[in-house]
Amino acid sequence: MFSGIVEEAARVVAVERNGGNVDLIMQAAMAPELKIDQSVAHNGVCLTVVDIDKAQSVYRVTAVEETLSRSNLGLLKAGDEVNLERSMLMNGRLDGHIVQGHVDCTARCTAREVMDGSIYFSFEYDVDPQLAAKGYFTVEKGSVTVNGVSLTVCDSTDRSFRVAIIPYTLEHTNFHCIEEGSVVNLEFDIIGKYVARLSGR
Repeated sequence: MFSGIVEEAARVVAVERNGGNVDLIMQAAMAPELKIDQSVAHNGVCLTVVDIDKAQSVYRVTAVEETLSRSNLGLLKAGDEVNLERSMLMNGRLDGHIVQGHVDCTARCTAREVMDGSIYFSFEYDVDPQLAAKGYFTVEKGSVTVNGVSLTVCDSTDRSFRVAIIPYTLEHTNFHCIEEGSVVNLEFDIIGKYVARLSGR
């Protein structure tokens, strides 16, 4: 379980393909503090640490084929930045929203605009109508996770939305790398999914 509050934007050292899976070798300041079998969200995708080189601040995770088909992890290459968040501590404040680390789909950035000190990003996504009926959509002023970042939705439609990013978030996450055409990971709000299920939407 995560909160969508990114701890750092780490760098991909290498990408290794093993059959249908991909191993990501990551260099991160948090690496010496990690443990084998620990869950870490990578651009919002929950992955398990399988190897660590604490001296080099490097660790390895594996993304299976199902994960690669639903996320942007298969597009990563050496040098790319990835948003990282360790699993949430249950004795603290929930600063973002409840994030499972289970990416629902990808979206494409359609615009990046600077307005009144914030940067607005517009995204479009394509979700199967059956999944949309189960709560895979955004709502005005609701929560959405973009590349693992907990954000508030504005200008929501059936297949698009906008978010406003403050300068701090832009600087400390990989949002500064996102431009028109970039592919990002989305996780829709789990509470919305439950409400849609209970209401028979």
